[in-house]
Amino acid sequence: MKLNGLIAATYTPFAPDGAVNLDLIPAMIEHMIERGVSGFYVCGSTGEGESLTIEERKAVAEVSVSAADGRLPVVVQVGHNSLSTACELARHASLCGADAISSLPPTYFKPTSLDILIECLAEIAASAPDLPYYYYHIPRLSGVRFDMPTLLEKVDPLITNFAGIKFSDFFLAEMGACQAVSGGKFDILFGSDEMILGALAMGATGAVGSCYGFAAPLWNQIIEAHHDGDAERANALMRKAISLVRLLDRQPGPFHAAVRQVIWPLLGFDLGPVRLPQSQLSEVNCQEVRQQLEQSGFSEAIKLGKFIP
Repeated sequence: MKLNGLIAATYTPFAPDGAVNLDLIPAMIEHMIERGVSGFYVCGSTGEGESLTIEERKAVAEVSVSAADGRLPVVVQVGHNSLSTACELARHASLCGADAISSLPPTYFKPTSLDILIECLAEIAASAPDLPYYYYHIPRLSGVRFDMPTLLEKVDPLITNFAGIKFSDFFLAEMGACQAVSGGKFDILFGSDEMILGALAMGATGAVGSCYGFAAPLWNQIIEAHHDGDAERANALMRKAISLVRLLDRQPGPFHAAVRQVIWPLLGFDLGPVRLPQSQLSEVNCQEVRQQLEQSGFSEAIKLGKFIP
């Protein structure tokens, strides 16, 4: 399996009482399809999968798969510190019609060796043998860092449905080394939105990111300019994307709270605040983000889906 283009890491909407707002997911899926995404990554970091109950994760997966209705692939993130629970979520993803599964490594009792990590991944992948499996490599959050090319070399004969890696790290040389393993057999999805141009230059053809749900047209323009060989335009658009990410992350940030509480409401979707232990923005902070977006022109660009370099 090869996933191409922009795979939107989806936000999980919450109602005012904190419950998951399943009713909002179909409309969000439609919006993202209209804006040009190529697939969905559900219950990952962006979707706060680690902050959802098991039943909530199952419900979000079911509604997301149903809303996509086979038009675009849906990858369900099933990782959990309980390996048996991760396997349960993998089986459920298969039963509800997901197109692929992915998982974080255990993050509390961390694998002490690459071989132990692979044992864990093998159990999860075997729980949904009919689905492609992607390892979610995000060491800055998981605290689990092993050499990914070596992982691919070792899993090749062991996990038959191992499709690739969601590579959410900044080391492009390591990503490039992954692409060379087994003659390019594995699908390496780049997962750092603000560095996508570098990944494209290294040969990436698919990316998973939080920004693609609300600003896919900007990132699609970067991809188009790169493919057209227009380096000047690609760089100008990349600088615009970087400035948007930095604005949301630093003025005042944090990124996901700003996106949930300010960006998605611009598009007509009230996603509610992040769940604890993440911090939400005060109304004063939200207003600050709104002002920055207005002054920079991003507010109108996001609403219209039209970005000028």
